[in-house]
Amino acid sequence: MSDASAASGSAKDPENESGWRPRTKRVIALGVLAVAVVGLALPKISGSESSGEDGDNGGDDAPLRVEATTLRPGTVTEQTRTTGTLRADESVELTAESDGKITAIRFAEGDRVEEGALLVQINDAELRAEKQRLEHRLSLATDRAERQKRLLAEGGVSQEEYDATVNKVEVLRSELDLVEARIEKTRVRAPFDGVVGLREVSEGAYVSPQTTIATLQRTDPIKLDFSVSEQYAARVRAGQSVTFRVRGLERRLTGTVYASNTTVNADTRTLQMRARAPNPDGALRPGMFADVTVPLGEVTDAIIVPSFAVVPTLDGQRVFVAENGAAQPRNVTLGVRTDSTVQVTDGLSLRDTVITSGIQSLRAGLPIRLEMTE
Repeated sequence: MSDASAASGSAKDPENESGWRPRTKRVIALGVLAVAVVGLALPKISGSESSGEDGDNGGDDAPLRVEATTLRPGTVTEQTRTTGTLRADESVELTAESDGKITAIRFAEGDRVEEGALLVQINDAELRAEKQRLEHRLSLATDRAERQKRLLAEGGVSQEEYDATVNKVEVLRSELDLVEARIEKTRVRAPFDGVVGLREVSEGAYVSPQTTIATLQRTDPIKLDFSVSEQYAARVRAGQSVTFRVRGLERRLTGTVYASNTTVNADTRTLQMRARAPNPDGALRPGMFADVTVPLGEVTDAIIVPSFAVVPTLDGQRVFVAENGAAQPRNVTLGVRTDSTVQVTDGLSLRDTVITSGIQSLRAGLPIRLEMTE
């Protein structure tokens, strides 16, 4: 039995081998075929995905939708920007003309005062006493001159006596005028309409002509000092308007140039100019810093494009225009700028169509579909 079984098993081995090999070959062949099919399918799948992604962005061949505007002639104002400082229209440090003790202060800090108003009184008691004495002497001398005039006609006095009396009257009048002038020097008056600043002295203080009592300023109108480059000096004239802004005020203010310096500063190569601006509410104060815009003239028939349509490059500035359904770059030279537009002085012509959206996605020859805007 065991020998028979062994014989039987030995007889089946060749058959098993011959049955296994064909199956193994078929499995290998099927595997190779599957790999080949997958390899062929992968490019198609990748191409399909790529096509789907490009389809969302318009594709390489699909036109890109962009906004554009056709250039038309416009007017721009050429201008230059500079800085300036506000100054009072008139400003003075109030001082006394004579030494003495202050007996009265007739203003409050921040008061608006009129020209000629008495602000400070300095002790003038001695001068007023001298004035009274001179007035009495003058009165007596005048009466004597009147009597001698009548007597002269009757021969009661000589011409020499009469002339001496008249001369004394004139001398006393001159002395009285001198005392009145000295009395006036003890009074500090406002030389012009304005606002008094902070007081530096108190009543009872002894002052001299070197003592500052307060500052008086007229700030309506207010002055604006600014400078322009020497290349623009001939283009800014008296009567011309300028605009400016100061910190703390949102509105733009306007002033009128009325004077300029006679020489150009040799260090800065600028010309100092001065303008006046109304200041009825007193919001503008001397010493404020100002950003000044000075118009230099108008340019008519100018080519103007939106600022965001201009792309800076290593070679300068560039815009894209629409030509035959495609985007084409143009190098341009820029002129006057505003907050939202810029003048093109070279590189474009009127009736060109400038692309104003999708600028970063554009390249030379890219197909585009236009949506025109004003």
